Amino acid sequence: MTHIQDDIKLAYIIAISIMMLFVCFIVFVVLMYNKRQLLYLKEQQLQQAEHQNQLLQKELEKQKSIEQERERISHDMHDDLGAGISALKLHAEFLKQKAEDGDLQNDIDELLKTSEEMNLSMREMLWSLNSGNDTLGSFINYAIQYTGNFLKRTKIKLLSESEDIISETPISTELRRNMFLCLKEALNNAYKHSQANSLKLSFVQEKNIFTMKISDDGLGIQEEHTEGNGLRNMKRRMQEQKGECHILKESPGTHIIFKVTI
Repeated sequence: MTHIQDDIKLAYIIAISIMMLFVCFIVFVVLMYNKRQLLYLKEQQLQQAEHQNQLLQKELEKQKSIEQERERISHDMHDDLGAGISALKLHAEFLKQKAEDGDLQNDIDELLKTSEEMNLSMREMLWSLNSGNDTLGSFINYAIQYTGNFLKRTKIKLLSESEDIISETPISTELRRNMFLCLKEALNNAYKHSQANSLKLSFVQEKNIFTMKISDDGLGIQEEHTEGNGLRNMKRRMQEQKGECHILKESPGTHIIFKVTI
């Protein structure tokens, strides 16, 4: 009887041992499977990261090529068009000195005016094309310079102020150009309609929010001109840049605020 009980105990121990070995084998298989899965996932992540790096490298090379092409066009325009416009202006001035007829002199004056406008337009395009100007500081400097040149033949006095501006803050060429076109439109409106004595440019940077405010002390926007083409164009340009354009009719004058994330 004792011998039979010993055999049963032995069989029971052997069965337990076999089950333990089987469980250990299953655990080992699961661990190995998980390890291989982790290695596979890491390999996939590395491949995806490498693919992303390749795409980023291609994009950087593309941007570099675009910037080089912009620089080439800028230099060609400066050398060819600039020289041509200067030569045209010199010839017109020479003809004006020789001309005796008053009507002819007036026509030559118009030609000189046109050549000067062409020269200004070319400078604007050169500024837009130059990737070295894709900073907030460059935009503000050019905006003040352009406004000063625009107003110097008028009675309107220019004031400007900047607050918390980080000059090296990068901005896109598209944003820079659209902000400049909004500035031009606002200046044209002020010149044509405001009868102002002074105009103030204000630039403020609050972290990644940039605000440009154009204020004059003139008559203000008349009710029938609240939604003219110029004002609609400014709002549309800012919406395209995911920015805002607000027109405040506070006394005195008009205040136009452009706000955008940079």
